[in-house]
Amino acid sequence: MMRANSISKDYDGFLALDNVSFDLEDSGIFGIVGHNGAGKTTLLKIMAGLIAPSSGELTAGDIDVIKNPDALKQNLGYLPEESRLYETMTVEGYLSFFGEIYNMTPESVKARSNELLHDLSLDAGGKKLGELSKGMKRKVAIARSLIHDPSYLVYDEPTSGLDPMTSRYISEFLRSMKSDKKKTILLSAHNLYQVEELCDRVMILQRGKEVAFGTMDELREQFGSVYYIVEFVTEDKDVIDSIIENYDLSAGIYSAKLDNVDTLNSLTAAVSSSGGRIRKIESHYPSLEEMLLKLGR
Repeated sequence: MMRANSISKDYDGFLALDNVSFDLEDSGIFGIVGHNGAGKTTLLKIMAGLIAPSSGELTAGDIDVIKNPDALKQNLGYLPEESRLYETMTVEGYLSFFGEIYNMTPESVKARSNELLHDLSLDAGGKKLGELSKGMKRKVAIARSLIHDPSYLVYDEPTSGLDPMTSRYISEFLRSMKSDKKKTILLSAHNLYQVEELCDRVMILQRGKEVAFGTMDELREQFGSVYYIVEFVTEDKDVIDSIIENYDLSAGIYSAKLDNVDTLNSLTAAVSSSGGRIRKIESHYPSLEEMLLKLGR
């Protein structure tokens, strides 16, 4: 488990993080979202042991990350937002270099590299890193973060700027890292749909403060309940007016947004009894994007 208790970071009078606390259980994917400047990258760097907080406590298992960040780094893979690679190296040479940093034997580095390149569907064909596409470079950076088989992964925008197919592949790869490899993954992403789909729990930061943290269901409860969009056809307009006030009519099809299931049930029953027909009912939950818009900056 990773545990943060009252983490703050002050940059010469600018409070980038303000008393952020949370627990991250093992084998899960946890997302951090917020507007630009909310403190996401600062928090990730603290969680990775790259910078020290101004105050607070941070542990990973039995490691005190603030007092002994090097102990964490032996068991952590960090992926910055930009894939800055040694572009004159080949993929194999690059992974071998980092394997040596972690005191891995040449045999274990080769076996681990082959496993990662297979899992990431990455075949560079002997090219140097500078000759690879952005998506391939991102996969190499992910392989580098995993070369020493760490338990904790801290990823800053892992799919930023990638095409949809590569982005989807990396998302599924991260999901497999949680379910098959039992990794604990902490990530930030501007792709809010990806965060909703991928993460077990999500934290929303606003101006350095934690304003929400929980499962998507818990966040939806906090930021608003479900609403319904219903489309129907009927010849009896009076029946509609007796139940709802606001609706649209286009090409003979009525549509309405309803805030509770009781009104939905009354409307659908009335339409059916009047000889009408329900064309479609959709349930809508507040998205992360709607939550951030509701919070403002």
